[in-house]
Amino acid sequence: MQVTLVHVVVKSEFIENFIEACRLNHESSIAEPGNFRFDILQLEDDPCKFVLYESYKSKEDAAKHKDTLHYLTWRESVANWMTIPRQGVIYRGLFPNE
Repeated sequence: MQVTLVHVVVKSEFIENFIEACRLNHESSIAEPGNFRFDILQLEDDPCKFVLYESYKSKEDAAKHKDTLHYLTWRESVANWMTIPRQGVIYRGLFPNE
């Protein structure tokens, strides 16, 4: 299993737009083959900070996500809404193991 935590800091005036763009990406991502989870998290005491928790069965499934129309649309839509470039950190998922 491959898990990616994507850290995002959004300009305050784009928070609602960002949440909506993430909702659309989430809804399509959870329907992808090999997707286990696709959670969107917002820091409680700093609403400009988000973490996207993406869990896929394999590296290949995670890589295919980057080629989907919904991901490419999300990436293009949110690019100028961030204060700094997003940072994805990849983990090897240990548990649960399917």
